[in-house]
Amino acid sequence: MEIIVRQPTEGEIRYMKREAVWECGVSEFAWRYDRDEICLILEGQAVVSYDGGSASFGAGDLVFFPKMDCVWKVLAPIKKHYR
Repeated sequence: MEIIVRQPTEGEIRYMKREAVWECGVSEFAWRYDRDEICLILEGQAVVSYDGGSASFGAGDLVFFPKMDCVWKVLAPIKKHYR
């Protein structure tokens, strides 16, 4: 179980732009993903730590979160589409 960060395809960008938006200011907090989630990062930068590693991502990245407990450290205000 790991977080996957990569560049999205044009089709993925179009698809994700139809999804809900979430925003968060600079902060650090624990989070539980009860199911898999995919996000398109629109703005900002964050590092998410979890059992087994960490992942850094920012604007333009497509991020896959498996079901997990983790800690978000938002370094610059985040805005993302998520599903």
